[in-house]
This record gives sequence, structure tokens and C-alpha cells, in this order.
Amino acid sequence: MAEHPDGYPTALGASTPETITLLGADLAGDIMGKVGFGELAFWLAAQRRPTTGETRVFEAVLAALADHGFTPTAIVTRLTYLSAPDSVQGALAAGLLGGGSRFLGVTEDSARFLHRHLPDPLPADDTAWDTLARDVLRAQGGARIPGLGHHLHKDGDPRTPRLMRIAAEEGLFGPHLSLFAAIGRVHPRLLGKTLPLNGAGVCGAALADLGLPLELLRGFALLARTAGLIGQLAEELHRPVANEIFLSVDLNHRSVPPGGPGGSYG
Repeated sequence: MAEHPDGYPTALGASTPETITLLGADLAGDIMGKVGFGELAFWLAAQRRPTTGETRVFEAVLAALADHGFTPTAIVTRLTYLSAPDSVQGALAAGLLGGGSRFLGVTEDSARFLHRHLPDPLPADDTAWDTLARDVLRAQGGARIPGLGHHLHKDGDPRTPRLMRIAAEEGLFGPHLSLFAAIGRVHPRLLGKTLPLNGAGVCGAALADLGLPLELLRGFALLARTAGLIGQLAEELHRPVANEIFLSVDLNHRSVPPGGPGGSYG
């Protein structure tokens, strides 16, 4: 068997015949029953134990993203379970694979957008943040702003002020949240309409302010949604709707010629 001369370093899980360690701590003695799952998830990703305030903000994000009802990710999870009830993992995976630019992925997209526009040095007060936000919006030239707008919560996403308040209470209202809030204040005059700051966007800003890697932020959204999808499957067991969804399409389809009006998609 080939051996790596320096071994394969990891600060995560490791085992001997007698012990299991995780993050340098004894799993059974120091973590199980003492460290909550949200705190552990942060610790695993950041390679440092979060403060109490960081844990509160992080877990608030997970709660905000866990479940949004019959979204495409939830529907495909239920339909996959209908098709393959022997594959819970397949049903969960099907739902998670739908996390993209319209659902769940907005969390990462918003954080990256905000991070890209943070100057050095940072604005000193709300007036300066508002000036920066106006510059950012003008530079977009009417292009979509990640985290701005919601298909349902037209008058305001209830998750947004709550998460901002929690972050402020914990002293974790950082530059990403500051720019996001400023965009919320200045965009109506520039865009000629008022759009809500949505929950996925504020979650991305909050996660970025916690110092978590931007490359992993979609992963945290998927972590949260995994719990929600398990809930969707649990409900499907007791109040199934997947077969009705399937039949509503299957029994109500109508045949049309291939392609568009001219007979092709081109």
C-alpha cells in the first residue's frame, strides 16, 4: 500500500481503536451532549469554536432557510420519494440539487455581490453607506441585485428585520449587512419602486459578516434545507400529496406539435 511521506493532515474527525476525536476534542466526552449541532456545524467550517453570539446568528440563519413550503426543491423531493420510496437519500439529494440561482443559491450570490463592492476603508456612518449603495446600484445599470425582491413578500420579508436585529444585538452587524441595509434604504428613489430585502439575501450577508468562507455559503443554505426536506418527507408519510401532484400533470397534459409555432425550438 502506498504511503504518503507526511501523512494526510486533518483537524476534523480521527479515530483510534480506543478514541474518536473531532476538532481536537474527544467526541464522546467533550462534544456529544455538550455542543449543539448548529454550533458544531459552524466549528467544522470555520475551524474555530463560535462565540455564543455567533452561534445565535448562525442558527437564526439556519432556521430562516429550513423550509419555505411547496417550493420546487420540496416538490421534487416528495415526487422522488413517490417514485423510489426505498431511496430516502435519493429524494433528499434530488431536492438539494435544485438549490441554485432562484432558490437557496441566492444566499451565496448576495454575499458575493456585497463583498465585491465593499471598499477599503469602509464607510464610517449611514450617510456614507448610503452613498456607496447608490454608487453600487448605478453601476448595476438596472441589472438584477441579488437579495432584492421577493415573489410573495412584496411589502417586506419578515425574516430580514428579525435577522438584522439579532445580528445587531450580538454586535455582529458587519459591513455586508450594512451595505445590504443601505441598498434597502436608497433603491426606491433610484429604481422608481420599492422592493423587499429578501430572507436569502440577508442570510448571505449575515453569514459573510460571521467570516465564513464565501465559497461555502450555499452549503449552509443546503444544510438548513436538508432539515426542511426531511420534514417534507415526514409529512409525506402521513399526509401524502406527491401522487396528486403527479396525477394532476399526467391526467391534464395536452399534446402539441414538437417545438414552437413553426415546428421547432429554433
